[in-house]
Amino acid sequence: MTAVSASAPGKVVLCGEYAVLDGAPAVCMAIDRRATVKVTDFDGDWHSVAAPGYSSLEGRFVTDGAQLDWLQGGDEFVIVDAVWHVVANRLAQREGNDCLRIELDTRAFIDRESGEKIGVGSSAALTVALSAALTQSTDVLAEAMQAHHRFQKEAGSGVDIMTSVRGGLIEYRMNARSSSPLRWPAGLAYRVIWTGVAASTRMKLQKLADTRHRASRTELLKAAEIMAPAWRSASGVLRELPRYIEALRQFSIDHDLGIFDAGHDQLVNEAVDAGLVYKPCGAGGGDVGILLGTSDEHLDEFMSSRRASGGRVLNCMLETDGVELERR
Repeated sequence: MTAVSASAPGKVVLCGEYAVLDGAPAVCMAIDRRATVKVTDFDGDWHSVAAPGYSSLEGRFVTDGAQLDWLQGGDEFVIVDAVWHVVANRLAQREGNDCLRIELDTRAFIDRESGEKIGVGSSAALTVALSAALTQSTDVLAEAMQAHHRFQKEAGSGVDIMTSVRGGLIEYRMNARSSSPLRWPAGLAYRVIWTGVAASTRMKLQKLADTRHRASRTELLKAAEIMAPAWRSASGVLRELPRYIEALRQFSIDHDLGIFDAGHDQLVNEAVDAGLVYKPCGAGGGDVGILLGTSDEHLDEFMSSRRASGGRVLNCMLETDGVELERR
């Protein structure tokens, strides 16, 4: 019996959200909440899928090449279908004819207090980890991009997949599917904040696609082009990010995306009053944001002072490592 485990990190988009779809750069950080996949050979009549913390149902399927025939659990494990379809040719080259037991673990992306999923790229991290575990390789960028695009019904920029594969802090451009590593700016303190409200990226992207082009979309693209190089220094980030936030706010209003809903708007304003910068980092309607300043103590004091106002610090940090693989 052989077992292969793979893991990949989640992400927080720091700037360039939505604008990345129009060719602007996005800056994104990997965080140390990881999706883990374990694949084990066993002698059976079907492949099985389990996802503790996500579903109590065991998925079962048989396959002929890229096509999966689900005996049960097909609606629960669509992501397995998407990845298997893309990596089928590489799977056909593996030794042996045993079935596979696939264990998917995204419990790191669930808030322990509320049981809600935290929107920090769990599906992308799982896609990358599953691609790596099935192919027994970390060279899975192309396959993971294709599989996640299939899973999201052709939506999304791919920045979350790139971040999960590469890890660290990256600048990403969708048109070339290219990334370059960045160093976290010296002297820039941060806290990732969760609003406690889950949101759907796919729904927001569909709403954007259904809305005619407005001037604020062009202005956001321009702001993203200015913001990306500002991530080379703490002073650059803190100087330019407020301007980017205002461009993002107008874009959200014009396209009815609700990016500043769920308490984000209040956090932005209160941070300004405290001499800090806060920016929502989700697609809109909830999820996460980032609080920035030059002092950890200042950030903690700010969050402590508003405990009753909503939003709390997530226990997560910048993750320097991307997808990882372990064979046993």
